[in-house]
Amino acid sequence: MPSFHVLIAGGGIGGLCLAQGLRCAGISCTVYESAPGIGRAGYRLHMNGAGGRALQQCLPDNLFELYMQTSRETPRREVMVMLDHQARELGARPHIGPPNDPRRPHTAVNRRTLRQIMGLGLEDIVRYDSTVTGFETDGEKVRVLLDDGTSATGDILVGADGINSVVRRQLLPDVPVVDTGMRGLYSIAPLTDDLAARLPEALFDGFAVATGPNGAMFAYGVYRPRRPVAEALAELAPGAPVDPVDPYIMVNLGLPPGSPVAAGAPDLWHSSAETLHALMRTAVRGWDPALADLVEHVDASTIFPVSTRHLQPADPWPAGRVTLLGDAIHAMPPSFGSGANTALRDAAALARALERAAHGDTPVAEAVAEYETEMRAEVFPILRASADPRAADIDFLPDDLPVSRT
Repeated sequence: MPSFHVLIAGGGIGGLCLAQGLRCAGISCTVYESAPGIGRAGYRLHMNGAGGRALQQCLPDNLFELYMQTSRETPRREVMVMLDHQARELGARPHIGPPNDPRRPHTAVNRRTLRQIMGLGLEDIVRYDSTVTGFETDGEKVRVLLDDGTSATGDILVGADGINSVVRRQLLPDVPVVDTGMRGLYSIAPLTDDLAARLPEALFDGFAVATGPNGAMFAYGVYRPRRPVAEALAELAPGAPVDPVDPYIMVNLGLPPGSPVAAGAPDLWHSSAETLHALMRTAVRGWDPALADLVEHVDASTIFPVSTRHLQPADPWPAGRVTLLGDAIHAMPPSFGSGANTALRDAAALARALERAAHGDTPVAEAVAEYETEMRAEVFPILRASADPRAADIDFLPDDLPVSRT
């Protein structure tokens, strides 16, 4: 294989998956990640057939099996369930995406666990505390600029640096970031046997959302792995730095703009954990006792605020030696649980395209163009649907998206 090197800005879900796919294909790459390591932001990620198959294509067999064994046990129904504030079921919606594995479906993962698994074997490839500030191209190569004043040269630069992507802002400066006005709090509650016995059964389906008369919206997602993380690790990757994770239920509060619950909320970014926990308690006042009790069990140290933002689908752009994947080009609201899955889909597709380019089978610009055209066709409809105001309606399911009923 001729000398070919890929520069990746961002070591999140998409960037790590791409690096694994390139490594398996024998292609040199370097990942530049601004954080000092794999952080704890975010908790449970919904997985579907698209994201799971992308991991299977990119990860070594033992790491893919580790992902499967540490993913959530198969629920009775892999659907999104809508409840009222008294825990009465209002309806259920199938997840979007291609058909799932009928034997052992892709379900949900702990975000940090997945990132730690994808980081295994990349210790000499991922450079933490390295922030990309821009890039330069000369037609034959691309040079990435770093915040410490140094630079690096490669054949391709991939912006996998999230919704605030530095690479996208330079490549496609006119793509707007849309703030929906929705604010929220993410948190988790340890899932003990005693707590689990008291919770409504619907909370153990794929995902559940409950809404109240004050406008509060709670989203719930169980993470109870098929096999304890430490036990699976001991068999499949002994000694690897993957943290043990106890079962939990993710408890996320949504504060729609203009709602009574949002009007009474404090400054989420400058309030103590105790103040934020008190807001969650206020939001479930008068709710079903089990749902209110669940908020009481939230570990206040895990609460953090979020803003729901997304990108507008970009008009087609000329392909070259700089491209984008995941949230850097199609960040979307969590309405259909597709953000991580589409980032993984991108990573696997781009790894295949760059393998053709590295072998000289396809010119670089042509390989990138094929990837980008396919990504716009497959992912932009999901972005549009996820950003549609009707996405909160249990009956809203776009006709142009595949539906997984497994």
